Amino acid sequence: MSRNKPGFHKARKRFGQNFLHDQGTIGRIIRAINPTLGQHIVEIGPGMGALTEELISVTQAMDVVELDRDLIPILRTNLFRFEQGLRIHEADALKFDFASLKPEEGKLRVVGNLPYNISTPLIFHLLSYHGLFADMHFMLQKEVVDRMAAGPGDNNYGRLSIMTQYFCAVQPLFIVGPESFNPPPKVDSAIVRLVPHDTLPHPAQSLDALDRTVRTAFSQRRKTLRNTLKPLLHPEQISSLGIDPGLRPENLSLKDYVALSDLYFQLGNANQDDADDLHS
Repeated sequence: MSRNKPGFHKARKRFGQNFLHDQGTIGRIIRAINPTLGQHIVEIGPGMGALTEELISVTQAMDVVELDRDLIPILRTNLFRFEQGLRIHEADALKFDFASLKPEEGKLRVVGNLPYNISTPLIFHLLSYHGLFADMHFMLQKEVVDRMAAGPGDNNYGRLSIMTQYFCAVQPLFIVGPESFNPPPKVDSAIVRLVPHDTLPHPAQSLDALDRTVRTAFSQRRKTLRNTLKPLLHPEQISSLGIDPGLRPENLSLKDYVALSDLYFQLGNANQDDADDLHS
């Protein structure tokens, strides 16, 4: 998230760069994050440092992860008075090990204007570190935020909704129009707050099984569970959980998907045990 300051840099399409320049929007984001002195904040994609400057002026120290090497000297110039507390990591956030920033006490807070072209895989990467974070505040394409926050029965409801809500409470905050950016994107953006659950509301026996169940169910979202989950479960097995196999994937809750994935996981283990017995 950044505005134009000394040091010209043309936004690069391949990095999905849209630099935030509207001061009213920047102020609103800072108020939503509400940073305090001593908090450990990590910013993804700081750009030229507009949001970074506002954050570090309060916290006095923070980490930023930036992929575009040409932005780093601009960042250092724009934020030179904070050089003692600013730690810049030239890295791809999709591959970055956020556990390497784990503080001795407390948790990390994460913020960022996530590029549209990698926002969904980056969210999944960050969710794998959910226990490390106190909260996350992101600028995303509004459509992505709508998908993250959607519930059963909503056309936006799908894998991103379920897997995000498995780990976090999702709080859409406000919409940001294209005019707030340079260059302006062709769609609206939105700010969302993700707060990882201290205790998972519906813990699954296997996260891999849950992800596979959800992926398989939504691979043909207009068909019924009887058809979409055929590779994993028979209709009778689905019915045994009190779930109607004639429903479409978008009609099931997170709790329902955890129940389906647990059954799939148990059956897989039982089949493996049978196979082991045959070969023992």
